[in-house]
Amino acid sequence: MTNLKKYIEMNLTESEEKRLIEFKRDMHMHPELSHQEFRTTEKIRDFLRTIPGVEILDLHRDLTGVAARIRGTKISDASDISAASDTGRPEPAVSEIGLRADIDAIRQKECYESPWKSRTEGVMHACGHDFHTASLLGAAMLLSKCRDKWQGTVDLLFQEAEETTDGAKEMIDAGLFEVIHPQMFFGFHNRPEVEAGKVVCHRGALMAAKTNFHITVKGVGGHGGNPHLCTDPIVCAAAMIQALQTIVSRNTDPLQSVVMTIGSIHGGSVENLISDEVKMTASIRALEPEAKEKAVLRAEEIIYGTARTYGCEAKITYREILPPVLNTDEMYELARKAAVTAVGEADVIDARPTMASEDFSLIMDRIPSFFYWIGSGTPGEVPHAWHSEAFHTDNRGIRIAAVTMACAAAEVLG
Repeated sequence: MTNLKKYIEMNLTESEEKRLIEFKRDMHMHPELSHQEFRTTEKIRDFLRTIPGVEILDLHRDLTGVAARIRGTKISDASDISAASDTGRPEPAVSEIGLRADIDAIRQKECYESPWKSRTEGVMHACGHDFHTASLLGAAMLLSKCRDKWQGTVDLLFQEAEETTDGAKEMIDAGLFEVIHPQMFFGFHNRPEVEAGKVVCHRGALMAAKTNFHITVKGVGGHGGNPHLCTDPIVCAAAMIQALQTIVSRNTDPLQSVVMTIGSIHGGSVENLISDEVKMTASIRALEPEAKEKAVLRAEEIIYGTARTYGCEAKITYREILPPVLNTDEMYELARKAAVTAVGEADVIDARPTMASEDFSLIMDRIPSFFYWIGSGTPGEVPHAWHSEAFHTDNRGIRIAAVTMACAAAEVLG
């Protein structure tokens, strides 16, 4: 890649960085839940309209979120092609790449005090999607300013509904990849446990595959004083919960990472009645798809087998199924090179994976992709994890994320 550090355009000016922080603060004060990001969507559109060369795109269905593109204006010649082969960067056949950020908030009461605290009761940006959105807008600004230095197309995806992990699928189903045709994609997420200024490049599985499902246990209700005339689904559900924990302790290779969680249980009403139905929600996560599938099959055996043992009926309804966020060797080498260009060798680090999930993995399943973590922690502070009521990000990380994503695009297209 041409050394973009020599181009002043690849550095945000103080006024540009201030504008991005102001956007982030405004978005933080007005958080919106998944599929309800109406104000956020319009604010993103308004900002993009001020960036020269950006074209806002329409999908086949009217959704929240924004898709846009920016085209490089560099004219290639024979020397460019020769230089490409000499530097080892991808051949010019890669002419379109995507950059993605997410935009939604979660149900959480914010306790972190600041002048930009959430003004929507019980809703906050407790995962930093305001940080992500501002960062991708910054990358668009950088790429716009130096678009005469690169050729091809950069697609900008401001994705709705990542928190419910169905936004990527919904946008794909709405024709996203009929409107844009990226041959590579880059995504990122802030990481509060990593200091602002650092970029995490991890090879292999970074975030877990998951299967979410609902369990319905049906029995025969009646009076609590006549249990012999009933079939108690609460007792059956309790046995299921206990047995499901053995998936990790007795059915999973100890060197693999699997998590089995019963997130909720609902059944019964008063103390002298036996309910006829219990409903539970559950999740299985793993870094390796094969381990997850084995755990899911074992869960089915336990749920249906326990129901039969207790004289009940069981039904499993699958809700959300995601592959892992997996950074391949090829994409790792490319992405790390871009990160080093952006922040320098010393500030590109590795980190342990997490068992949290990300629906960017649905894009990764289709297109060669890479997922960064960008440090958002303040040095000297105890970090507050994603979804904490005290979660907050160090705004100095916005510039780092913007430059990293711009360099990732330029690594391929520059």
